[in-house]
Amino acid sequence: MMRVALVLFMSVLIAGCAGRGSGHAERVSAPSGWNGEQGKASFYADRYHGRKTASGERHDRNALTAAHRSLPFGTHVRVTRLDNGRETVVRINDRGPFVRGRVIDVSRRAAEELDMIGPGVVNVRLTPE
Repeated sequence: MMRVALVLFMSVLIAGCAGRGSGHAERVSAPSGWNGEQGKASFYADRYHGRKTASGERHDRNALTAAHRSLPFGTHVRVTRLDNGRETVVRINDRGPFVRGRVIDVSRRAAEELDMIGPGVVNVRLTPE
């Protein structure tokens, strides 16, 4: 009986030390002075699903995440498609895009919310969230 109580106590203690964490960075504010930007957005190809991002987490095509060259990981950004007004909020968890003229790469789910699956690359405005 004592052994069961000890195992139960240790399990609770370890679970408490593990934290709530989903493995994602805490929400971070956009850097002071960054008021947003405009440019082209693209989205991750399916082959990147499950691969590690620059932040260390795995890319999840079903999450609302994105790559940006310089914003801190954990920054939430509103992405607005300029030609149709559709928008979504994404969390920065990767670096890129590495194609000239593009300002953000979004996950497939974010691309679906922006209705950009067909065209692949669209003009967007990024604003701090």
